[in-house]
Amino acid sequence: MGPGVGIELLASAVTSGSIAGVDPSEEMVRQAAARNAAMIKTGAVDLRQGTVESMPFEDGAFDTVLAIDSMQVWPDAPARLREIRPVLTGGGRVALGFTPGSRQPRTGVTGTLSAAGFAEVRLADLAGGFCALAHKP
Repeated sequence: MGPGVGIELLASAVTSGSIAGVDPSEEMVRQAAARNAAMIKTGAVDLRQGTVESMPFEDGAFDTVLAIDSMQVWPDAPARLREIRPVLTGGGRVALGFTPGSRQPRTGVTGTLSAAGFAEVRLADLAGGFCALAHKP
């Protein structure tokens, strides 16, 4: 979740439910918590220190998982994506966003999601980047 800018944008756009974020860096969790303090206080935002290898959330906790500019640094991305699947509800969606700074090539991303057991995998072009979208069958 980095310094929490994306969390802040999502929290301002979501009209029901809640937003959660995870980052391995204590400093990033601190910055994100400071930026989103008001939403944390209302319970609309939950931020935790953790990693994709060990998601600190209950199974079935989310209907959508979003990661931006992170998959390219995960060791064994298909394994990490398989570890994300349990926190999604049945039919839950995953969105992996990549900005030009990520240097993530488009080739192979859909195959990585498919290898991790996701379905209806597709790429969407974005201004300055792309997003891989799929769902948990």
